[in-house]
Amino acid sequence: MATPTGARGTARPATTHPRPATAGAPLVLTGAHVVLPTGTVENGRVAVEGTRVAATSAPGVQGVDLTGHWIVPGFVDIHNHGGGGASFTSGTVDEVLKGIRTHRLHGTTTLVASTVTGDMDFLTHRAGLLSELAEQGEIAGIHFEGPFISPCRKGAHSEELLRDPQPADVRKLIDAARGQARMLTLATELPGGLDSVRLLVEHGVIAAVGHTDASYEQTVEAIDAGATVATHLFNAMPALGHRAPGPIAALLQDERVTVELINDGTHLHPAALELAFRHAGAERVTFITDAMDAAGFGDGRYMLGPLEVEVSEGVARLVEGGSIAGSTLTLDRAFKRAVTVDRIPVEDVVKALSANPARLLGMDDRIGSLEPGKDADLVVLDADFDLKGVMRRGEWVVGPQLD
Repeated sequence: MATPTGARGTARPATTHPRPATAGAPLVLTGAHVVLPTGTVENGRVAVEGTRVAATSAPGVQGVDLTGHWIVPGFVDIHNHGGGGASFTSGTVDEVLKGIRTHRLHGTTTLVASTVTGDMDFLTHRAGLLSELAEQGEIAGIHFEGPFISPCRKGAHSEELLRDPQPADVRKLIDAARGQARMLTLATELPGGLDSVRLLVEHGVIAAVGHTDASYEQTVEAIDAGATVATHLFNAMPALGHRAPGPIAALLQDERVTVELINDGTHLHPAALELAFRHAGAERVTFITDAMDAAGFGDGRYMLGPLEVEVSEGVARLVEGGSIAGSTLTLDRAFKRAVTVDRIPVEDVVKALSANPARLLGMDDRIGSLEPGKDADLVVLDADFDLKGVMRRGEWVVGPQLD
């Protein structure tokens, strides 16, 4: 239950009302810098017909002039616990929908809902609720973060509810998700860890290494067993060492692994972000929010699973112990920070926010890039990289807000 002391970060309502893309002739967005898989097109055009991108070069029919703006693919968040004062871990269906809506207002057109550690009965119940929303197309699936994580690296997870990743328990969560389990984070060095990785791979679920105390060698074993994601790299794992390099080195080195990064200025020093991009390359980085209820909502006291969290000046920490407890990040802010503070090329940021996570989810035939036939999911940014419009499946969620 959130008790915010003030609102922050909520997108403004549309100030212009262009014709919906679903009615009549194609809607053509003109004049913008359009980021395509092949690079950025200046004075580009994107035509939307119904729910799909019809073309990325089209004559000016029913045009919306976006000169001086950017058009990029809708953002894809594979690790998100809530927002708008609502929790994906414990909220009702209406509350979960409110959290989804909050992130859509900030450009996230595809979202995987993440849970936190709980007892098995509770998690299987949550999986049932979230799987219904996935079947309705509101979310892209479920990410289970915990309870199969290391007590040494538990972060904002309840230690008394942690357990070893025995394959039978992992299978219970997979079954409860009814085909909607997309990812499970586990400490693969724990008893049953490697067998659980193999089980996840067998069922088409991404095995993610995270909240782990594994050595370099143990992490290599996990990758060889089929683990393909580093859950919020650098956070909740041993630091990189010159004699004991730990999981960070193994996860950065291996081309089979995609690394999650929380680019909010709190979780990572800019040098750590640069290190990840330099060694993993832009093709293997995905930005996530790891957001909790306070994202897009405000400072105050919140519950993250059974643990109380204090959010102050946008930074979430456990009341007891002070550990960082997720983030209040939205992906539009991650985009702007990456381009303006970290000086990452726009095209590489688009890969990290859209193309890479879409590919990881196996959804890159529908989302993640602006190409004919794909879902009309896009974000409009101004010259300062502030969000001005969001379209999801051909319908404006925000704007475009044109000055």
